[in-house]
Amino acid sequence: MGIRTCLLGRLRAVRENGRGRWLRRAVLAGAVGAVVLAAASWGSVSWIRSGAEGRMYTVQSVPEAPVALVLGTRVQADGTPAPFLAARLEIARELYAAGKVQAILVSGDNMRHEYNEPEAMQRWLVERGVPTNKVVLDYAGFDTYDSCARAKRIFGVERATVVTQQFHLARAVTICRHLGVDAIGVGDETTREYGRAWQIASAREYGASVKAALDVISHRDPVHLGRRETGIDDALRNG
Repeated sequence: MGIRTCLLGRLRAVRENGRGRWLRRAVLAGAVGAVVLAAASWGSVSWIRSGAEGRMYTVQSVPEAPVALVLGTRVQADGTPAPFLAARLEIARELYAAGKVQAILVSGDNMRHEYNEPEAMQRWLVERGVPTNKVVLDYAGFDTYDSCARAKRIFGVERATVVTQQFHLARAVTICRHLGVDAIGVGDETTREYGRAWQIASAREYGASVKAALDVISHRDPVHLGRRETGIDDALRNG
């Protein structure tokens, strides 16, 4: 009985030591991963800020550019732009009314038949006085990188004022610049009143900055490319 008890005790100690080593290794790996992620995030944020330095304006101060590139975001179930998107569209409308841009490229998600950001954006602008032939739709702007890449490669945009929320603006301007669009930007701050939504979206920018850096380094193709489209050329030529 004594030998058996001794052996069982030793086996139990071995198992406990094994679990302890596994736990220590897991904690160490987690700590290392957190440090690496934090460093990557910090480096990406610094890269984005430097890429947009001196290129972010208000509606009143922004220089003229041929095109406003409005980045899509959520559309409500009834087909109307949610507040963050409506605020972006209002900036684009003001830019057009002030003669700061001559055409508006609305770039958003239409991956599902029943969900259509670009058409909701066009409808909002036209209802508020922007001529239909001045609003060009990009149905495959699934994220910021795709919108910038398609603006350049599909629509031939060389110079643009990017319109989005202020917390997103530096990333959007920097990505567009690295993809060949001479970009400046105007950011919305009116939606700060949606405090929690603003804070959550702002916090997500750290992870999004890492993705942006990886996208630019890989120079990946957007999800959809397709043939060259002349919508922006036509909008600029007609008036």
